[in-house]
Amino acid sequence: MLGEICVDAPAKINLGLRVLPKREDGFHGIESVFATVGLRDSLTVQPLPEQNVCKVFCQQSDVPQENTVTSAYKAAKSVLGRDLPGVSVQLTKRIPLGGGLGGGSSDAAALLVALQKLGVDISSDAAYKIAAQVGSDVFFFLSLDGKPDGAALVWGRGELVKPISPRCDLHYVLVFPGVHSSTAEAYAAIDESAGKPKTECLALDDLEAVYRSPVKDWTFVNDFTPVICAKYSKVRQALDDVKASGALFCDMSGSGSTVFGVYESASQAQDAVNLLSGKWNAALL
Repeated sequence: MLGEICVDAPAKINLGLRVLPKREDGFHGIESVFATVGLRDSLTVQPLPEQNVCKVFCQQSDVPQENTVTSAYKAAKSVLGRDLPGVSVQLTKRIPLGGGLGGGSSDAAALLVALQKLGVDISSDAAYKIAAQVGSDVFFFLSLDGKPDGAALVWGRGELVKPISPRCDLHYVLVFPGVHSSTAEAYAAIDESAGKPKTECLALDDLEAVYRSPVKDWTFVNDFTPVICAKYSKVRQALDDVKASGALFCDMSGSGSTVFGVYESASQAQDAVNLLSGKWNAALL
């Protein structure tokens, strides 16, 4: 029997996120640029003697018994239509829950990678079907194909992913306002807002062109930011403070509540962390 397997699960940020009107299937369409950042959960997976069992243990967070890792395992069993080796998963949680960083989806994708390393044959088509049952962000993390870093254009409900070459010259600072933002509530707030979901979005090729342009010229917009800032004053305060710290660009990631800033150099990013840490939980990535 194979020994334990360790798999990293990176966080992502959304460099712009346009929310389109709700589709016939009940999902909103989106258009976004996803990019990984240097914040990672890790999964240590050990095979169990019994089959069809997935046990998840986490010391850092109160992860519910039914979570994205167990959901991915159950979806894999359903899609593949066969018994799976039982696994014990020690989840080391560093990505905050409800932070808009895709931690749960990344953990789910990492579980599928671990199953493959245990000898479970999961085709690309099967992985796609599994992701569809677990969560829209899982598609992006699967597209990384085991690489530690990546970026992509993402659209549809999140299932359409075009990997692009990630930039290596960007310096991010993340601020965690300590607010848990529910994705479902964020979408509901957009539906109820006066502005309603936007349709005037850039073409996908234009999104990549903006990503390649100087950060000071970025025109990315996150449609969730106004509604979340209206609900949580801490998020607005965090955005104001990150901007005042010298960020060339700042916004909220996903449906919140993590705020990020992009800086010209590592030293400027470190200066920003030193400034922000007196008030916020901030990290240089």
